[in-house]
Amino acid sequence: MTNQEMIDEINKLKKEKNAVILAHNYELPEIQDLADFVGDSLGLSQQAAKVDADVILFCGVHFMAETASIISPNKKVLIPDLDAGCSLADSITADELRKWKSENPGAVVVSYVNTTAEVKAETDYCCTSSNAVKIVESTPKDKTILFGPDQFLGRYVAAITGRDIKIWKGSCHVHEKIGEIDFDKKLEENPNADFLIHPECGCSTSCMLKSSLYDCNIKIYSTEGMINHVKNSETNEFVIATEVGILHRLKKLRPDGKFTPMSEDSICEYMKMITLDKVLSAFKYDQHIVKVPEALAEKARIPIERMLEVV
Repeated sequence: MTNQEMIDEINKLKKEKNAVILAHNYELPEIQDLADFVGDSLGLSQQAAKVDADVILFCGVHFMAETASIISPNKKVLIPDLDAGCSLADSITADELRKWKSENPGAVVVSYVNTTAEVKAETDYCCTSSNAVKIVESTPKDKTILFGPDQFLGRYVAAITGRDIKIWKGSCHVHEKIGEIDFDKKLEENPNADFLIHPECGCSTSCMLKSSLYDCNIKIYSTEGMINHVKNSETNEFVIATEVGILHRLKKLRPDGKFTPMSEDSICEYMKMITLDKVLSAFKYDQHIVKVPEALAEKARIPIERMLEVV
């Protein structure tokens, strides 16, 4: 089948099954173009919570489909490839979190949404890069925060809030490597650009310092924050420090813009596992169903709902 034939068949089956397709900003261009909604983790969670459909086909990684299942237990959630995992979610287990909590009695646990359902069930508040600062600021001021699993987002939040935060040493393998890029060289090459940095990047906190030392525009943003900045910016040159999949959406938004990735090698192999043929198979054969057991989902739903209340 050609790509167009697959797209036509997918749209036909989607209508028959009363389904909706959600896709993350890092997905392949053809998957983004196919989706009913494209966004970051927070936006996708919000859509999963309110969408009027019998089936949610999630084009993203496994923890995202799990989150949709937790939020919408009466909907069928499909992921086109069960092996689409996340190095960041894999960097902490529920047992490790329970041990960390036992070593810090009375602390408030704030977990990035990039975690398994089991970890969420041991968490007080979930957050995304869009609302991590607001989530931490909403917790009691006298409480120590256990923040995980992303150490770079944790450092950024600690720097912004000034809170007593203990940080788990996990990371996204894609964003961590961006921290190794020669920032000064990129600045010389793109003197008129806005630099948009994802807080998961290894350079996020150092870039905060650089913005006060250099005459340049550096912003720390979630992927959706990057979208909004580009949409409203008067400049048309941007250096983007996150996974390169977002460039497709940015170029569609601003065809006149010049978009330079901080690193062309910032590619998440897990996001790229979702392809048109796998989406078609998911609809044809109801594969692969992601269903979080209700007892576990009930516990994990609490921190997710708290996250969705803070936008």
